[in-house]
Amino acid sequence: MDAYFWQLPLLFAVGIIAGVLNVLAGGGSLLTLPLLIFMGLPSAVANGTNRIAIFCQNIFAIQGFRKRGVMPLELALLCTPPALLGSWVGANLAISLDDQQFNRLLALIMIGVLIFTAVDPMKRFRQEEVIFSVMRKAVLVVTFFGVGVYGGFVQAGVGFLVITALLVHGLDLVRINAIKVFVIFAYTFVALGVFIYHDQVNYSLGLALAAGNAIGGMLGPKLAVDKGHDWIKKVVSVTVLIFALKLLLF
Repeated sequence: MDAYFWQLPLLFAVGIIAGVLNVLAGGGSLLTLPLLIFMGLPSAVANGTNRIAIFCQNIFAIQGFRKRGVMPLELALLCTPPALLGSWVGANLAISLDDQQFNRLLALIMIGVLIFTAVDPMKRFRQEEVIFSVMRKAVLVVTFFGVGVYGGFVQAGVGFLVITALLVHGLDLVRINAIKVFVIFAYTFVALGVFIYHDQVNYSLGLALAAGNAIGGMLGPKLAVDKGHDWIKKVVSVTVLIFALKLLLF
């Protein structure tokens, strides 16, 4: 499908917003995926095209967090390999994505994360330095395999899963978001490769969206570090509520 003149600037603008949302919390793909489908792309192609933007966005987001000295690299490297394997599994499943099942699953995930962030049951365990035992590391490996499967399958909302997975280990949301962008960058490389192999990518629309997401990826780390944990928690809660209601009611 040829890109019409109005599609590219619109995707660029929406990409900026989605990029900031993805770095701060998650859910940016809930803006970009429907937009790509509205522009005439089949859901599988929209899913694959969106990965170009996610990949580019997280390159800049990683640089932003490293520049500000808040990238827990050792922990990020622990979480990445199982996510890579899971992403390959999930992306292969996504070739035959069922839109109705996707919407229902995503709405349930959003509501669950909203409740979790509102109640914050792990708040009393949050501390500056978290000691990861062998058992904690094993739990992270299994958890991030599941994160990779889901991220490779649909991507939209995976940030909320990563946040939940790391909150239970006592990390603050600034470091969580740094780990999140690193892991998502890595597994998106695998997922995008699967979509490209199956010819499920529109490059012109994907690059326009990627340009906007990249700018959002640069803005997101500054907001995350400047505003801190409590402010990001509010962004997470509001974002989840809006998107969950949209999925359930429209």
